[in-house]
Amino acid sequence: MHDIITEGITGVEISYYFVCKKKLWLFAHNVQMEHTSEAVQIGAKVHENSYKRKRKEITLDGIKLDFIEPGKGLIHEVKKSKAVENAHLWQLKYYLYRLKQLGLDFSGKIDYPLIRKTENVYFDKSDEAGMDNILREIESIKRLDSPPPGERSGICKKCSYYEYCFI
Repeated sequence: MHDIITEGITGVEISYYFVCKKKLWLFAHNVQMEHTSEAVQIGAKVHENSYKRKRKEITLDGIKLDFIEPGKGLIHEVKKSKAVENAHLWQLKYYLYRLKQLGLDFSGKIDYPLIRKTENVYFDKSDEAGMDNILREIESIKRLDSPPPGERSGICKKCSYYEYCFI
């Protein structure tokens, strides 16, 4: 593993890095609008009502894992839809990266219970350089004095920050 500082970087920030750099900056500076978002509330209900027999929201070394199957060496991330699939992938890869830093070798699975799909996720040597670069860029964005400009995309209208950015 490289000497990239991961302390203080959350899985949500990894996800937001792929979704929107402005959203990442706002979230990191405590401008948090998720509590007003119907999509976030639906996602929370999906998470809450899926996999009820599993222990959820395990915090380990500052990262929040949806649930773990330790006997299988598997961590799960539960998501509402595949709308920002790449963000989900790298969020889970970040968790695997952090666990590897702790000497724990896990693989991952993204669960999409509403569409009954799963995606297997692994973190290997080929992902290390990409993750190191992502973490450097996140730190750089978080250090900016003001948010980077927003870029309109197809998911903006469903974003909890939409009114902040565009109205």
